[in-house]
Amino acid sequence: MLEISNLTTHYFQGGQVATAVRGASLTLKKGLATAIVGESGSGKSTVAMSVMRMIRPPIGDIAEGTIRVNGTDVTAASPKQMREILRTSIGFVPQDPTTALDPLYTIRSQIVEAMPHVERNKRTETIVELLTSLGIADARDRLREHPHQFSGGMRQRVAIAIALAKEPDLLIADEPTTALDVTTQIGILRLLDRLRRERHLTTMFITHDIRVARLVCQDVAVMYGGVVVESGPLSAVVDAPSHPYTRALLDASSLDVGPRQRLRAISGSPPTLLAMPPGCPFAPRCPNATAICHREMPATTGKADGSSFACWNPVAS
Repeated sequence: MLEISNLTTHYFQGGQVATAVRGASLTLKKGLATAIVGESGSGKSTVAMSVMRMIRPPIGDIAEGTIRVNGTDVTAASPKQMREILRTSIGFVPQDPTTALDPLYTIRSQIVEAMPHVERNKRTETIVELLTSLGIADARDRLREHPHQFSGGMRQRVAIAIALAKEPDLLIADEPTTALDVTTQIGILRLLDRLRRERHLTTMFITHDIRVARLVCQDVAVMYGGVVVESGPLSAVVDAPSHPYTRALLDASSLDVGPRQRLRAISGSPPTLLAMPPGCPFAPRCPNATAICHREMPATTGKADGSSFACWNPVAS
């Protein structure tokens, strides 16, 4: 449903070019959820913004590669064609609904903007049904309320409603639970998983937390320094990671850690976009790095379990 091939995306900073995504390739299968996992600055959100063609001069540009949504190459689409793709095919759930929702407009008016395809006399009923399905009680009575009258979890449900109102084929969720408390996070994650199954939605789920990916996703792509370092079925990647960065992410999470056990922090810091190492971007922090890791990017190697990785010195299985 979504095919990304050799994507390279730049940002322009004070006369300099910062490469945020470098040769990323990724396929999202129809009806499944794929997690894009990595630390801040790894290129996760840039991939999502590239899919929606939100990175344009003078901010940045897609320098290379193709992005196909339902067979249409959005990198070659005209502004008019891109508006139509965004209007009908792609829904976006933001990280922070507080800043995404307009405080001056009612909930109904903000959802209506995403459903011009629905007849005017049916819009209110459609919105009520949608909000009710998302767990908002007394939805009809709350249509004329404003975002500040909703809790954080309810605002996120409204943001999800706006994304779903256009009946998209692809749903992009950019760390949609980061601004919420832990209990509310679980509810939103379960909601997104249910919606994916019921609507057969292809979902791109951006997160820095591999635990979240395990809860709601079937596939995963691990990014570091703008590069997809490992990808494939989530169970294969999590159970038998090959890239040292994937292993380090798992060790730094509480996925398999018992009570009173220490988490292992990843030593060092991620590279900056303007000072990217010439070889593997993880080499300066990698315990397995050798001289070639600092000089050259490794090729991608496939595995029998359907996953693939890019590493000169993979983790032993």
